[in-house]
This record gives sequence, structure tokens and C-alpha cells, in this order.
Amino acid sequence: MSAPQSLLQAALQRLGARLGSGLVDGAASLALLAQDAPERLRQELQLFWEEVEAEAERIEREGQGLTRDPQGPDGSDDPAGQDPQDQIDALRAKVAAMARRLDQPS
Repeated sequence: MSAPQSLLQAALQRLGARLGSGLVDGAASLALLAQDAPERLRQELQLFWEEVEAEAERIEREGQGLTRDPQGPDGSDDPAGQDPQDQIDALRAKVAAMARRLDQPS
């Protein structure tokens, strides 16, 4: 066998060995993932429900805050009863007032 043929055959054998070991490593990784999947899924579901409960508590606190203070932050009636355009105009006025205060030198 000539040198180029030997080199080609050696290269093909090494590629086959590397690909084979890569497939074995991949299969082992998949087996580990499959083994850990139930515990990981349980943890993710537990975390999800903790987040849902925290969000529900936050929503309840906000709801209780609105029932205790029937006035909006600007002292007017509850903003939920206002026309959306009026709400937008009021917010724009607040933003403009804040911008003016920030622009004033201290």
C-alpha cells in the first residue's frame, strides 16, 4: 500500500472511531437526561406553581388596594370609570409635569 492510501485509510478509520465515540457519548447523555427528566419536570412544575401563587397574591393585594382607596392617584374618581382618552391625556400631563421638574436646575 502506498503512503497516500495508508493516510486515507487511517483518516477514515479515525473519523469512524471519533464518530462512533461521539454517538456513544450522545446516547449516554440522552440516557442521563431521561433519567433526570422526571425530577427536573417536578422541580419546574413546583417553581411554576410558586410563581402562580405569588402572582395571585400580588393581584389580590392590588385589588384590595383599589377597594380601600376609591380615588385614583390624581385625586379624581376611579380611573376605570373614565374615558380611555381622558386617562391618556391625564397620563401625558403627569409625564410632562415630571419632565419639567427634572429639567429644572436644583
